[in-house]
Amino acid sequence: MAPATRDRRGGILRTHATPDNRHDNDNSVLAWLSLAGDANAETLLVGVAAPLSGASAILGRQIEAGAGLAAEANGAQLKVVDDACTADGGAAAAREFVAAKVGAVVGFLCTEAIEAALPILKDANIPVITVGVRTESLTDRRAKTGWPIFRLGPRGDDERNAVASKLTRRWQNELFAIVDDGTIYGREIAETLRAAAEQAALKPVFVDTFRPQLDNQIGLVGRLRKAGATHVFAGGDGDDIAIMGRDAGQLDAGITFAGGEALRTPPGDVPYAT
Repeated sequence: MAPATRDRRGGILRTHATPDNRHDNDNSVLAWLSLAGDANAETLLVGVAAPLSGASAILGRQIEAGAGLAAEANGAQLKVVDDACTADGGAAAAREFVAAKVGAVVGFLCTEAIEAALPILKDANIPVITVGVRTESLTDRRAKTGWPIFRLGPRGDDERNAVASKLTRRWQNELFAIVDDGTIYGREIAETLRAAAEQAALKPVFVDTFRPQLDNQIGLVGRLRKAGATHVFAGGDGDDIAIMGRDAGQLDAGITFAGGEALRTPPGDVPYAT
């Protein structure tokens, strides 16, 4: 299970997973990585797949910049390709990497892109390290697919398990509630916590799905207060949780809200701290 760290600002508790790669460590990966630092070895050409266009371009540029610094420090060369965060872009990027005869590929933020690229890279025997795709099945099915895929970031279930592990311990003696916004992300993280609480013989005083992207959540906060909840986990985005915290403060409800990694994003019009 991945470890988690936390910080608390005002009425918001942030719980997030940190990378746990014990299942993905492999001597073959370490071996080819060491080539870049070997002065006697041929210069390693590394493919970098990142979304350099579209809505995720700002993240793609960060990957490109970080890879550039690492390559400069280790004497490697880069082949940077825009995967566009799409299946077509991922497949096209993979074909470029094969043509360039790269020794390895790093990057990828989107499941669609990497899943389209992996069969092509597998056929060329090119290992891949993803820095951002959290889809569990990529590595869970590695023995079946034969995809040479490894990850440096956390899996999708790392965050859910971190939330469940931390909060079931911290909230053993609290009147807590669990709400979610109805999205796949929100439902899965809320359900993981609910199931873990049930295993720990803990029962939330209130469970519900809220409507996201409203100007206020006074109705939800009122129901939470009526149920007696003093601590609430909300599976949803940061803006909605910030609004809950603001409205709870205005109603003097005395509620602490917790969320997942969505609370690590910069706040919007409503600050997290209340």
